[in-house]
Amino acid sequence: MYCDKCKKNVATVHYTKIINGQKTEVHLCQQCAKESGEFALFTPFSINDLLSGFLDAGYDSQLDYGYTSTIKCESCGMSYDDFKKHGRLGCSDCYASFDSRLLPLIRKIHGNVQHIGKVPRKAGDHVRLKRERTSLKNKLQEAIKKEEFEKAAEIRDKIKEIESRLNG
Repeated sequence: MYCDKCKKNVATVHYTKIINGQKTEVHLCQQCAKESGEFALFTPFSINDLLSGFLDAGYDSQLDYGYTSTIKCESCGMSYDDFKKHGRLGCSDCYASFDSRLLPLIRKIHGNVQHIGKVPRKAGDHVRLKRERTSLKNKLQEAIKKEEFEKAAEIRDKIKEIESRLNG
């Protein structure tokens, strides 16, 4: 694929813009991307910089800052401010020590605080069925709350089918 701008070089930068519901795909070569100035492609970037940007989002209070400087892990002695500087926790107990700060951050980044992960296709039928059952149970509760009883009955039947496959 050639660059959309110069039409000569191979496009190595691909991005999609969605503005007011209009989706636009752009494919640029490295030179045209650099000249466009829309990207900071050639500045050093670290994952710690990204994480630091998320860490204080929503916590702008001066009182809060003083509070975070006093939070320390009892096991390894790492402070929350050290974590902010390095982007790494000192030990597994740090999760408990900093949980009031970490859980909202993890939820913001991943959308959930519980790791779900992927299941291998070959070995995961049982696990996949259990997850589907859990998902259907949540949908069943939503359907009941919304008083969509026909939909709830369909979901209930799917749950029964899955449970019979799991048990038999």
